[in-house]
Amino acid sequence: MEAAISTIDHDFLEEISVLLKPPSPLHVQEYFDDLVSERRCRLKVKPDGQHGKGVFSEVGFEEGDLILKDQMLVGSQHSSNKIDCLVCSFCFQFIGSIELQIGRKLYFHDIGVSAVDECGSLNGAGCSSSDSNEKIPLPRDVIDSLMNCGLQLPYSTEFPLPSVVPCLGGCKEAYYCSKSCAEADWHSFHSLLCIGNGSSTSNLEALLKFIKHANETNDIFICAAKAISFAILRYRKLKAALVEQKEKHDPPNLQKHILPLLVEAWKPVSMGFKRRWWDCIALPADVDSCDEAEFRTQVKDLASESLQLLKEAIYEKECAPLFSLEIYGHIIGMFELNNLDLIVASPVEDYFLYIDDLPSSQKTEAERITKPFLDALGDDYAISCEGTAFFPLQSCINHSCIPNAKAFKRDEDRDGQATIVALRPICKGEEVTISYIDEDVPYKERHELLADYGFRCKCPRCLEEEPQVG
Repeated sequence: MEAAISTIDHDFLEEISVLLKPPSPLHVQEYFDDLVSERRCRLKVKPDGQHGKGVFSEVGFEEGDLILKDQMLVGSQHSSNKIDCLVCSFCFQFIGSIELQIGRKLYFHDIGVSAVDECGSLNGAGCSSSDSNEKIPLPRDVIDSLMNCGLQLPYSTEFPLPSVVPCLGGCKEAYYCSKSCAEADWHSFHSLLCIGNGSSTSNLEALLKFIKHANETNDIFICAAKAISFAILRYRKLKAALVEQKEKHDPPNLQKHILPLLVEAWKPVSMGFKRRWWDCIALPADVDSCDEAEFRTQVKDLASESLQLLKEAIYEKECAPLFSLEIYGHIIGMFELNNLDLIVASPVEDYFLYIDDLPSSQKTEAERITKPFLDALGDDYAISCEGTAFFPLQSCINHSCIPNAKAFKRDEDRDGQATIVALRPICKGEEVTISYIDEDVPYKERHELLADYGFRCKCPRCLEEEPQVG
């Protein structure tokens, strides 16, 4: 296994070096100018700032103003969270209906599903997750009625959700809020990672093993697989366009175009700050410093095992450098250092709060009908969609222990986009900063937490609180 991976690292040393070479400041500027224009936000990314890239305001913002909504480049819902939340696999907003969300959750908990079976699907039985002593089970036929549109709860129409659109490849794992999201996911990632009959994977068995391995070890591997799939599919599209263009004039010599096309396909991923995962992952609290070398070797071996399974599933010869351990390690390291928690609030919580706030003349009857469902759900009646995602613009925002902005979901933010809101007035030209950690802890603890990100904070607060030597 290791030999197969190391062969790619050896045979494509030059190509790997080209892919991992930091883009020029000019290319970085052009890329992020285009992103800012596409997002229609009033910001400027500067690639040559004091701390690498930085994000600066082009206008003044007041406290509470929305600064940025950033669409993810790559993201995934935690596998165990799929039991509790049915969301669009591309934009991560809740889908179906209030009844379907409640019924589906009760169904999986009723049959004792704890996570995922070996192919990543919610069909296996095990120990129920998040059990509550307060839960009062409902008859199976009632649960089935919820899931099959045979039962409508009072006032649920006040919380309409997009209809469920199936995966284009026919798998039972990915669902969407619209045909456009289904197509966008298919053409960006999912056509290579689908386990349905329409999948374009070369080895379905290996893909199932890869998914099982990721679910059992670290679902950051799913994000890495998406990043590689993204680059492969972009490469195919660029190659097809080149062939079409060249055929109008002369037969193309594709061999000389492979690396330039791959570099262009890789471009969005190349813009993120990267280090090898086993070098930058924080040492767990239960691992002694004297065992650090062994721990990092184990992490590297885990990545190698994951990569081999992914290579067997979706390998493409012309994109071979993407399957090097060096590239894979840097992709995962980029996620380790830059990813933001993906959280989307559940509409089920809003629904039950709505029932609770009804006038007494309506509330009594509504509660009579809905209370059995709330009792069956228990304390964890409305779990948010949870996952992890890489956001290209948000990842450029630097840290400060006295930040002027924060990642914050407002009531209207019901999808997986990163939302950055001003904490205080921000002047035109001022750098936008957020805190990567809990900034309310003392200097020493902040310093230790930030060490995991590979830098020492020099914000005004840290400079003031930094212990003086001598």
